[in-house]
Amino acid sequence: MSSDTSKLSAAEGVRAAYDRQREAMVRGDTAELDTLLGERFTLTHMTGYLQPKTDWLDDISSHQMQYHSIRDVDVDIEHSQPDVVLVARTLTDATIWGSRGTWRLQLRIEYTLDGDDWIAARTIASTW
Repeated sequence: MSSDTSKLSAAEGVRAAYDRQREAMVRGDTAELDTLLGERFTLTHMTGYLQPKTDWLDDISSHQMQYHSIRDVDVDIEHSQPDVVLVARTLTDATIWGSRGTWRLQLRIEYTLDGDDWIAARTIASTW
């Protein structure tokens, strides 16, 4: 497999994983999210709060965090062997701990290959 083919396959796999994650967030589907996120996954919120996977999924399950819609404005995929980083600029309509708003979020998601699946290892959210 050529390097270009490998990069294309990685980009396609990462983009598909991101699309599934985004859709699961809007549905509040924590079972699906659990399969898409690594065991040591962390989410760094735009406030700087570092949240472990289990806490984030608990907040989604309890509706402390509800994602009403996530619209991509721009998505870029960067290859840094062996991992792949997806950077998405989104308009995210969410209710977070009781406050609803639409945020211009930049999500920097680091993916690692686990068998045949691209798994999110870490997300850093900031504004743009």
